[in-house]
Amino acid sequence: MFQVQQTLISDDIAHALFSCQLNACKGACCVVGEAGAPVEQNEVAILNKAWKLLEDELRPEARATVADKGLVNRDGKGLELSIVGGAECVFVTYSTNGIAKCAIQKAFYEGRINWEKPLSCHLFPIRITSIGEMDYLNFEYVPSICSPAVSYANEHTLYLAEFLDGPLIRKYGQDWYDEFLAACRYIRENANADAEL
Repeated sequence: MFQVQQTLISDDIAHALFSCQLNACKGACCVVGEAGAPVEQNEVAILNKAWKLLEDELRPEARATVADKGLVNRDGKGLELSIVGGAECVFVTYSTNGIAKCAIQKAFYEGRINWEKPLSCHLFPIRITSIGEMDYLNFEYVPSICSPAVSYANEHTLYLAEFLDGPLIRKYGQDWYDEFLAACRYIRENANADAEL
C-alpha cells in the first residue's frame, strides 16, 4: 500500500496494465454481477434527474424494476443502483452489435446531461472503500470480464493509473492525481530496479 494525501492505495494499482476493450468485453461490467453499481449519496439526485430524462428510452424490464424496487437501494455496504434480472444495470442500453452501454454516458456525449455516469462506474476496476477520513483504493480485477483489457494493455504497455486519469481527477482533483501518478511511477521504477539486481 502507498498513501497519497487522504487515500491509501493498493500497490496493484501502480503496477496493473489495463485498458478497456469494449468491442471484446461487450460492456460486461454493466451487466455481470450480483449487485448494482455503488452510488454516493450526492449522486442520488442527479441519478433521479437522469432517470426522468431517459426513462422512455430504456428497456421495459428496467422501467418495471424501478417501478417495483426504486432506482437506488440501500444494502449492507451502502447505496447501489437497481439491477434487472439480478445483474443488468437499469441504465443499460444495447448497441446493434450487442454491446452494453450506459444511457447516461450516451446522453452526456450528446450534450443532453452534464454528468457522465456514477463515479464507481467511471472508476471501475478501481473500487473505493471509505473508512472515516480515509479512502482505500483497490484494483478489482474480474478475469471473466476484464481479461481483454489486460491482454491489450500488456501488448501496448498501458497502465491502469494512466488509463483512469479522467475519473481519478474527477474524484480527487489534479494535484492529487499528479502526486498519485508520480508515486505509481516511482513504485514501478523501483520494482524494475529490484528485478534487475
